[in-house]
Amino acid sequence: MASVTVDVLVAGGAVTGSSVAFHLAADPAFGGTVLVAEPDPTYARAATALSAGSIRQQFSSAINVAVSLHGIAFLRRAHESLAVEGELPPELGLREGGYLYLATTAGRATLAENHGVQTAMGADIEWLEPAGLSARFPWLSTDGLAAGTWGRTGEGWFDGYGLMAALRAKARSLGVAYRRARVVELVTAGARPAGASVTGARVTGARLDDGTEVRAGTVVVAAGAGSRALAASAGVDLPVDMGKRHVFAFTCPTPLAGFPLLIDPSGVWCRPDGPGYIAGLAPPDDDDPDAPDDFAVDRGWFDERIWPVLAARIPAFDALRVRRAWAGHYDMNRFDHNALLGPVPGLDGVLVASGFSGHGLQQSPAVGRGLAELVVHGRYVTLDLSPLGYERYPQGRPLLERNIV
Repeated sequence: MASVTVDVLVAGGAVTGSSVAFHLAADPAFGGTVLVAEPDPTYARAATALSAGSIRQQFSSAINVAVSLHGIAFLRRAHESLAVEGELPPELGLREGGYLYLATTAGRATLAENHGVQTAMGADIEWLEPAGLSARFPWLSTDGLAAGTWGRTGEGWFDGYGLMAALRAKARSLGVAYRRARVVELVTAGARPAGASVTGARVTGARLDDGTEVRAGTVVVAAGAGSRALAASAGVDLPVDMGKRHVFAFTCPTPLAGFPLLIDPSGVWCRPDGPGYIAGLAPPDDDDPDAPDDFAVDRGWFDERIWPVLAARIPAFDALRVRRAWAGHYDMNRFDHNALLGPVPGLDGVLVASGFSGHGLQQSPAVGRGLAELVVHGRYVTLDLSPLGYERYPQGRPLLERNIV
């Protein structure tokens, strides 16, 4: 059996894994070797490639607001920080069109409380009464609405695949090695945990599906929904599985100026995309089976659940025409729908980054930097991500986030 020795092995080379790799290689205090194992370098079915590619600060928890404030700052300067000598600087197509969250009377108090958290953190979010909504967005029907919040700056959408590709290219230019392989098993020494803390255990490396054994000082588990099975090989329980999401792309004959990423009280979302729009709706957890090979599009999901809401909220969308659609999967944290990050109690030599529940792209800059800092400095330096720590799961301490769409 072939063997390789590295300082850090990253399991999963999509946006999170590549962000970890880039931040490691870019840290002046790190002089080690990094290997990223990614089974599909086309990323054709990765959440990174199939997601809607957006960023917002409109969360209810301060840590998620802080993570996305870091993210938007990173995206704004990515053309410089991710530039590779001799190549054109990356163009991520960042458009700060803002999120528009809408609330009925029943949701107004929660919207106001969330708005207070966001603005206290420095997010540029405007509160709008129904009259203000009509003035700013004249194409919007305010029937049944009590208020809305809109991100004037710092929120919008971008090329998620482009971000991943830029992180990967920059990491490779800094000496990170990428290997087409899947990490199938973590190698441990000492007693293994079984969902609880065990002292004296350590991950010493991993086995790849091509037969290679990798010895590593640290293994970062960033394999999306596949992280659950990989973590389980070392006795670690991750409450993560695949959640299927549909995205429908359509056009509208009526121009609608200043259209943001709109979140209706029903949960239906919509945003501009090129000359048209894209839209979707997340199902409830009890109607979201873990089906990793299911990429079939259910057109009825749009016709029956999404279009009626869109047509009522934006009357011009009564004449929309669907042009294409696709389905993909998120790594869903069924415990509390927030990322699970960092060390595992009682198990040295491994860091996890999983369960992003649809927020992985926008959180990848902060998460990559944070996990790299844990490897190099033994602590979070730039932004304290400990509220998202893995240990809250075995300890039964959910981080409740109201805005999980």
